[in-house]
Amino acid sequence: MRAIAITRPGGPEVLELAERPDPVAGPGECLIRVAASGINRPDVLQRKGAYPPPAGASDLPGLEVAGEIVAGDAAALAAHGFRLGDKVCALVNGGGYAALCTAPVGQCLPVPKGWTLTQAATLPETCFTVWANVFERAGLQAGETLLIHGGSSGIGVTAIQIAKALGARVLVTVGNADKAAACKALGADVAINYREQDFVAATKAATDGRGVDVILDMVAGDYIGRGVHALADDGRLALIAVQGGVNSEIDAGLVLRKRLTITGSTLRPRSAAFKAGLARSLRDRVWPLIESGQIKPVVYRELPATKAAEAHALMESNQHVGKIVLTW
Repeated sequence: MRAIAITRPGGPEVLELAERPDPVAGPGECLIRVAASGINRPDVLQRKGAYPPPAGASDLPGLEVAGEIVAGDAAALAAHGFRLGDKVCALVNGGGYAALCTAPVGQCLPVPKGWTLTQAATLPETCFTVWANVFERAGLQAGETLLIHGGSSGIGVTAIQIAKALGARVLVTVGNADKAAACKALGADVAINYREQDFVAATKAATDGRGVDVILDMVAGDYIGRGVHALADDGRLALIAVQGGVNSEIDAGLVLRKRLTITGSTLRPRSAAFKAGLARSLRDRVWPLIESGQIKPVVYRELPATKAAEAHALMESNQHVGKIVLTW
């Protein structure tokens, strides 16, 4: 099969088209003929040598795919309501930048009605991550307020739409006016340009001094300490990445007085059983919102897989709003 391999740690140019043996689905798995592969920040980190795949996973990058089931464990497929020939999107542990990819059947979801395979490839990594962190760990409820750092990212546009569809008020931080407008068009109530405003002050102003109930933070660094000031009493901060660095100074007294919770998680090392549980929740709670049109695809650019290096360079430029997708 054709695949995009990381030839050595480095810049986008180290991604090259390669030939690899066709993968074989094992127990509990299916084989997907890939039509599209979503690109995510962890792929960039893996390319740089900073995020090695877990034991047993493919060394090829790629954590989400969409395509057609062409083989697999018949019992597992039946147990999850799938058949050969079904169009699915899937969260995978690696190997998504390839024309064929295996996936645990429990991590597959049907392509939403009305969505193309390219659009569906934008869903798994972002939906699984947002659901696990914003709704399961941080417990966002209808009527509460969510602040999303990086509102125009793939994670951000997904979090905006799910949170709004489930009855939350949404604030985002972005880097320019165009991204602010894009986030508002997707449903964000307030967009804060962090280059021009202090997000803590802007958040307090937008909530009459109360602060927000939940923060989805992919920056870390000093954003965590500042986030403690932006949270309301009993607020929760969910950390999913450390783009701004791993060290932060916080006011521990404020954490105590406001009864705050600071939590974090990474999805890739979690068990197949845990991810299958997330898939069931998404199918029950989020897929109906997608199919009713309350959540829309946000594809910034679609590129052929042979231009994976260009796609990674685009992601690292931070120009995009939403997702970048490779097609096969």
